[in-house]
Amino acid sequence: MSAASCLLTEDQFLCSICLDVFTDPVSTPCGHNFCKTCITQHWNVNFQTQCPNCKEVFNYRPELRVNTFISEMAAQFRQSAQQKASSSSSEQQAAKPGEVPCDVCTGTKLKALKSCLVCLVSYCETHLKLHLTTSGLKKHQLIDPVENLEGRMCMEHDKLLELFCKTDQMCVCMLCTISDHKNHDVVPLKEGYEGKKAELEAEIQQMMQKRRLKIQEIKHSVKISEEDADREIADGVQVFTALMESVERSQSELIDTIKEKQRKTEKQAEGFIKELEQEISELKKRKTEVEQLSRSEDHFHILQSFRTLNTATPTKDWTGVNARPLHEGTVRKALNQLEETISEEINNLLEVELKRVQQSAVDVTLDPDTAQPKLILSDDGKQVKHVRLSLKSRPQKVGVFVDYEEGLVSFYDVDAAALIYSFTGCCFTEKLYPFFSPCNNHRGKNSAPLIISPVNHTE
Repeated sequence: MSAASCLLTEDQFLCSICLDVFTDPVSTPCGHNFCKTCITQHWNVNFQTQCPNCKEVFNYRPELRVNTFISEMAAQFRQSAQQKASSSSSEQQAAKPGEVPCDVCTGTKLKALKSCLVCLVSYCETHLKLHLTTSGLKKHQLIDPVENLEGRMCMEHDKLLELFCKTDQMCVCMLCTISDHKNHDVVPLKEGYEGKKAELEAEIQQMMQKRRLKIQEIKHSVKISEEDADREIADGVQVFTALMESVERSQSELIDTIKEKQRKTEKQAEGFIKELEQEISELKKRKTEVEQLSRSEDHFHILQSFRTLNTATPTKDWTGVNARPLHEGTVRKALNQLEETISEEINNLLEVELKRVQQSAVDVTLDPDTAQPKLILSDDGKQVKHVRLSLKSRPQKVGVFVDYEEGLVSFYDVDAAALIYSFTGCCFTEKLYPFFSPCNNHRGKNSAPLIISPVNHTE
């Protein structure tokens, strides 16, 4: 038996549905073998009873019995395969945490090399060989190993999610297209992926283009800002240069004024000193004459001479004479003049700025459609007031009119017989009840009671 099994190829012991070694193998009338559970489930979910391999249709479901010969051969092959796998497992790398393990391996799970989207199974190097050598399995789509392959199955029909519904933007199976997604725009996954990829790339391209335009806008704004900054700097330098020149000019004028006063003071002092020195010289002369007279013994002559000496003596009063200049107030006057000059320069600058702002000014009109309900706009859109209502006078008696069918609620000033406001387009579905509120007292300002007056139909 073991010698005969060596003459058989590996794919002869595998079920073409589960791609694993036969378990309770049965034969169909067309001669193909399958696991009993696999072929039974296959016929349960399909509309026709046919062979999965040759597609031969049977008029009735055949009675399936286990093929004991194939079952014994499969058991020996399974034992041989397990021994071979255990001997080669030492050479292959076991799956580490975070890596996808082989779903077929028993015992030590080896690292999976590929996952099959048709079988929904991940295979190591040993168990992947059938997909690389068997003609029927070569058509299966292999991808890099991934976990949770069960998530690629339809929860409702237990079929592979191999289609994409563009209408509902979700992955579906073949049976979904004849049930919940009937008449929807359904395409293969690859086409759906390419479409979504194209949309994403277009969206990313559009976002990139918007950001490129924003970069250009920002650069343009920076350029304009730079031009404005240069202009402002030039204007500022011009203004402050003029101000500094005014300060320097005022300083120079102040110094010249003080020096001129000092020069006049010194000249005046020189005149005073010269006059005083002359008087001192005269006084010295009189003193000499008095000393000469004091040597004479003729007292009469001396007394007569004193009268003449007294007449010739200087009599100017120097008590109030002062040579100190009046510099007080000179600096204050200069500062006042400087302040006037600076104020004039600032006004000139403000006029230039105002003209520049006026050149950039735009006409603004308020939008009544976006105004808050408590804001009342004028007809020209240039004036706005904050009120609930705009009334010429405060009503003392308010009338309320309700038209249930028309959905109309109106308030009137009874004394003035004028409409206050109407709510239109109301939708009443239940019985209406009035609601009255006297509001807060407000420190006696609202102390009058709210009175419900009887309706006078004659008014």
